[in-house]
Amino acid sequence: MPTLAKAYIAASADSPLQPGVIERRDPGDFEVLIGIRFTGICHSDIHTARGDWASVRYPVVVGHEIAGIVEAVGAKVTRFAVGDCVGVGCFVDSCRECASCRAGEEQYCLRGAISTYNSIGRDGVPTAGGYSTSIVVDENYAVRIPEGIPLEAAAPLLCAGITMYSPLRNWGVGPGTRVAIVGMGGLGHMGVKFAAALGAEVSVLSQSLKKEEDARRLGAHSYHATSDPATFDILAGSFDLIVNTVSAPIDLDKYLSLLALDGTMVLVGLPTEPLSQRAYSLAGFRRSLAGSKMGGIRQTQEMLDFCAAHGIGAEVEIIAAEGINEAYERVLVSDVRYRFVIDANTY
Repeated sequence: MPTLAKAYIAASADSPLQPGVIERRDPGDFEVLIGIRFTGICHSDIHTARGDWASVRYPVVVGHEIAGIVEAVGAKVTRFAVGDCVGVGCFVDSCRECASCRAGEEQYCLRGAISTYNSIGRDGVPTAGGYSTSIVVDENYAVRIPEGIPLEAAAPLLCAGITMYSPLRNWGVGPGTRVAIVGMGGLGHMGVKFAAALGAEVSVLSQSLKKEEDARRLGAHSYHATSDPATFDILAGSFDLIVNTVSAPIDLDKYLSLLALDGTMVLVGLPTEPLSQRAYSLAGFRRSLAGSKMGGIRQTQEMLDFCAAHGIGAEVEIIAAEGINEAYERVLVSDVRYRFVIDANTY
């Protein structure tokens, strides 16, 4: 018999999220039922709930930064047991057969990964995310949260954390690497922590200097205001890697000018408007412009183990479920340091 879960639901693009009840299936042979404890609020949740991106299957329950406890397991589950601390990120299944899936890069599934929300699952039912009290997922698409990481600090690692860890690892960040993080928000603050822990020289590029003290506390070596035109002259050719986290349009040519020879700028923020840049900004100095999503399951587990080894977690503000709509408005004006996390006990 399906179980009922409390949830906060977006009924349409222009309506506030409201409390309600959704059905969760009983776990199948290879599935686990997770009692959700905390869920982070990602900018992607807001884009989806408000219909900013592709078509949305309303009503929708968003949320893909999920930390909780295994409450039941299917008959053939081997990876987890009742009582384990686990996390669920941005996707809950994939084809498992394409080149990307076989390489452990399920997020780039060539047939399309099944998102944690606003997708159709293998059971033919629309997926519902983490703004709820429970979720059922295949054991191969959950990850273990190591001891030492509080669940509230772990939840944002399942999207914000892995979204920043993945490009830093994939582009070989380590001692001697000069890294700039554009934006000091939910993604950016994780990028600072990871890049510093990997041994890089870390700079933050932000609109203003108001978060400089925080950035230096988290490991940044320098901090620069992009609202000052002189910043782009002073820092020209300074970085091996720039990771842009902002979800607003920026002048790509100006930021590309900050890259050294063979440097790369990686886009992880997702503005709703198209971006453009001149070919010479790349070809003229052998620079690269790239994009990156979250990591696959294997890399996400690696990231969590890295966090446990280095004492890393997200900086969070815990809220009750009734505060979700207010939190959305605060996210949109960057009034959070650095991730809102919903306490599932308050549904």
